[in-house]
Amino acid sequence: MALTIFAIMVVLLCLGFPMMIPLIAAAGTGFYMVFGGFGQMETMIQQMMAGIRPAALIAVPMFIFAADIMTRGQSAGRLIDMVMAFFGHRRGGLAISTAAACTMFGAVSGSTQATVVAIGSPLRPRMLKAGYKDSFTLALIVNASDIAFLIPPSIGMIIYGVISNTSIAELFIAGIGPGLLILVLFSIYAWIYAIRMGVPTEPVTPWSERGRAVLRALWPLGFPIIIIGGIYGGIFSPTEAAAACVLYALILEMIVFRTLDLKGLIATARSTGLITAVVFILVGAGAAFSWVISFAQVPQEVLGAVGIDDMGPIGVLFVISLAFFIGCMFVDPIVVILVLVPIFAPVVNAVGLDPVHVGAIVVLQVAIGSATPPFGCDIFTAIAVFKRPYWEVIRGTPPFIAILLTVSVLLIFFPQIALFLRDLAFR
Repeated sequence: MALTIFAIMVVLLCLGFPMMIPLIAAAGTGFYMVFGGFGQMETMIQQMMAGIRPAALIAVPMFIFAADIMTRGQSAGRLIDMVMAFFGHRRGGLAISTAAACTMFGAVSGSTQATVVAIGSPLRPRMLKAGYKDSFTLALIVNASDIAFLIPPSIGMIIYGVISNTSIAELFIAGIGPGLLILVLFSIYAWIYAIRMGVPTEPVTPWSERGRAVLRALWPLGFPIIIIGGIYGGIFSPTEAAAACVLYALILEMIVFRTLDLKGLIATARSTGLITAVVFILVGAGAAFSWVISFAQVPQEVLGAVGIDDMGPIGVLFVISLAFFIGCMFVDPIVVILVLVPIFAPVVNAVGLDPVHVGAIVVLQVAIGSATPPFGCDIFTAIAVFKRPYWEVIRGTPPFIAILLTVSVLLIFFPQIALFLRDLAFR
């Protein structure tokens, strides 16, 4: 049964069908084989509906909507100007500013694709003009944008929290430490690269200009204050924080900055609706698929063959990391989370791992896989946005992937990288 299900998925993927079709087809085939016909297919519908029923998922379309609004407005540009004012004149400063801007916009939007568009579009031409190679520039933008998977609000964290029944508020704060560590290591690599390649520095920005840049960025900086301050100050739940972000984005772009009119808002809402529909179809189909493979005892067979039952916590974390990393190299990150989290959940509980620590590792692997060849989703976002060939986009990725994998190993052996802030806030 397992081989039949996975063969169907592979064949449909190779034929070019969007991911939702192989997932639904595989789940439907599994239900047919389990019940011996289509007489119990209503059970599949029930499982799909159960998958999208959790109230926490309401936050997903709202964060997507807020990110779309900001991408069309001035928020990204103001954040870029502020970061450039403080770091642009240093050796490798433009590259460091790009990584920092991606991190900050990720903390505002929670979307890697939105970050690639909003930060990459204006900064890539500036980096090329400054003397950076396009392969380095593209790789930096793609990989730094994936910090948005870790820095709250993270859609990946929300999906993981719903599937694993883990506190989304704790997951959000656990992603901050690894995200900032990645930013620091990317900045060090950018500094070394600029020295080695002889990239000239930018002119020093006067302090008066820096002050104006900070003032201009105060409005966009309200987003992480609303999300992090609101959640951990006990004012909002994560879902309520998402709603507050949408309201704040509307006020900012429609009233304060006046960059979005009613026509633009309708177009943004339509785009958000389309993306949300795809996400929720994937979530529902993933829930049905997970139920089928669990009912058929597929996870137990696979993990038994790997010998994971005889491993300790460190060994289990390495297996989880490898599975998610490889999965996201080929398949949409949300699908990988939906399929693999239920498979590993019993093992995680059996060896006594902290689900928040596991969540930080899982989402980090999702971020790495999303920017890793051959089929990392953010690679194709960059291809579409920057109109560059596939090989040019991936040529500069190996050093960044090496840095991300180093952080993964550090996170496995030193869980306090993720759990220090969580323990400070909730323990």
